[in-house]
Amino acid sequence: MVVGEPVLSARGISKSFAGRTVLRDFNLDLSRGEVHALLGQNGSGKSTFIKILSGYHAPDDGGSLRLAGEEVKFPMPPGSAAKRGLAFVHQDLGLFETGSVLENIRLTQHEVRPGYRIPWREERRRVREALARFDLTISPDALVSSLREVDRAQVAIVRAVEQLREEEEGILILDEATAYLPQDGTDKLFASVREVVSSGFAVLFVTHRLEEVWAAADNVSVLRDGAIAGGGRAEDLSEDDVISLILGFPLTELYPEAHHARSETAARVSDVSGGVVRGFSADVGRGEILGLTGLLGMGWEEIPYLLFGADQAKSGSIELGGRTYPLESMTPRAALDAKLALLPANRLQDGAVGEASVRQNVTLPTLSGYFQGGRLRARRERRETSALLERFQVNPPESEIMLATLSGGNQQKVLLAKWFATDPSVFLLHEPTQGVDVGSRKQIFALINEAAEAGKTIVLASSEYEDLAHLCDRVLVFRNGLVTAELTKSSLSEERIVEQCFRDRSAGVETRG
Repeated sequence: MVVGEPVLSARGISKSFAGRTVLRDFNLDLSRGEVHALLGQNGSGKSTFIKILSGYHAPDDGGSLRLAGEEVKFPMPPGSAAKRGLAFVHQDLGLFETGSVLENIRLTQHEVRPGYRIPWREERRRVREALARFDLTISPDALVSSLREVDRAQVAIVRAVEQLREEEEGILILDEATAYLPQDGTDKLFASVREVVSSGFAVLFVTHRLEEVWAAADNVSVLRDGAIAGGGRAEDLSEDDVISLILGFPLTELYPEAHHARSETAARVSDVSGGVVRGFSADVGRGEILGLTGLLGMGWEEIPYLLFGADQAKSGSIELGGRTYPLESMTPRAALDAKLALLPANRLQDGAVGEASVRQNVTLPTLSGYFQGGRLRARRERRETSALLERFQVNPPESEIMLATLSGGNQQKVLLAKWFATDPSVFLLHEPTQGVDVGSRKQIFALINEAAEAGKTIVLASSEYEDLAHLCDRVLVFRNGLVTAELTKSSLSEERIVEQCFRDRSAGVETRG
């Protein structure tokens, strides 16, 4: 429920980098008890505004920002955002994985008694109470690295809320916090958000998942090319309205036309076990797009990493090109040599070097091919990288800038370009469109379809049920590490996939075709 005067009021906020304006005359009001969605394509200015709020960037002269009725002076000193009642949950969550839940939540807030002693029993009690307020039963002593993604996200929210507890008014800012969560994990996360709102705080969240707008938001603002393109009350806007505001034109077709899979088998996966997965086997055809899905933690998301050797399999093999590769001894280098390519879900942590240039990331797996006579042919490397960036519509198409400076969608297109350049026979894709705007999603879907038409085999592990229904020839649904349903083209729909994901079946595979 939205009440009272704005706790945040931004007027005429602009920001330029090297003469290029990325945020222009931005206005926003946020009231106590309000959930406000900030939408837009990758690179539209959303993250720039969030970084201004956090004090990471100072805006250009001429704008103003008021928090709880008080004028903010720029540049904001480091740490002042928290003192002004702002708490952030970023896409990467900002947790240190080698620390415990307690250490992450109470970071910089530990009580210190005489002799620099920390009362750990009291600290554990406080953390247990904080977790209980969100109906979480996680141990305060558990390492963050041992938690599921949804639990990590909720720990990040608990930490942010604990930072606000001493404030009469506060704002929780979620910057793509749901990007790495499947749908059931997102539902749990937004239950936590509702707890925050019921305590009287405001919530500003950035998302590319449009269904989250109507699940959580009171109001919507859409940025396009650095400026507000429109918005309003969420209940007054349709999905078509929002897409048109994001893109600047109606999106007629998000998904490409159906491709045609070949009949011959391209990859034979046998008896794979590891992690949650137990005895997974499947034959995948040339040009086939095979979908893997299920609820959070059911094993489907482990398959690409087990096949690529990024995670260690206990047993199993994959047969490619007439050769059988035991997965217990599979390594990423051997997988590349076998013409496998893996696009991981967490692109900066597992799939790229954020501090390296776009060119260095693109050519990393193929760098040896640019050496001739013991010398690196740098001019050819730059030329071919630039051609790939143009083909994959990376914006800006500049090969020498740092990868981490690109928006999430453009980072994803860079990584797709990298793996296309290796000319694999099998693409292993895990959540290829998470954290990606609707325009980039369409481009990525077209690239996946193009690869399948060219005879590549695609294994697509995703929690985006609608995407699977439109793109895949078959979808395998996992529960407790086992395949419990196989849906083929004639029975593929978002509703059927959801039904099979939530159906509790102890054994046996149901095939629908």
